Amino acid sequence: MTAGNLTDLMRAAGIVQEGDPVLLAAARPFTLPAEAKEASRVVEELNAAADRVAAVHIFAKGMGIAAPQIGIGRAAAIVRPPEGGFLTLLNPVVLEESTGTGERFEGCLSFFDVRGLVPRPLSLRVAHETIDG
Repeated sequence: MTAGNLTDLMRAAGIVQEGDPVLLAAARPFTLPAEAKEASRVVEELNAAADRVAAVHIFAKGMGIAAPQIGIGRAAAIVRPPEGGFLTLLNPVVLEESTGTGERFEGCLSFFDVRGLVPRPLSLRVAHETIDG
């Protein structure tokens, strides 16, 4: 299967692809707990999209999806680590990152034809909210 076909599969699974304006805009944070119902709906949609993506491609090292990648301009993301389960991030903000970095080849569901060596901090400290605020 070619990369173009995989991009088409991601698009068919509901993943917004390169060039869509939602990927360039700042995601709007939730006001929690006032918008708890909306935040829950977005998280449900993220999990449904992750299920669709996992049905067409295996991610041995885990997978993450942010709301803009499914066309929703809100500050929400889920991470599915390779060992199972998932992490929900609402209004995430990076507070601290390590000075040490590591490089790995990575890709992005919204730029599925692109792979590259990406330097990342070895650790991060992230603040995020729960549905309850």
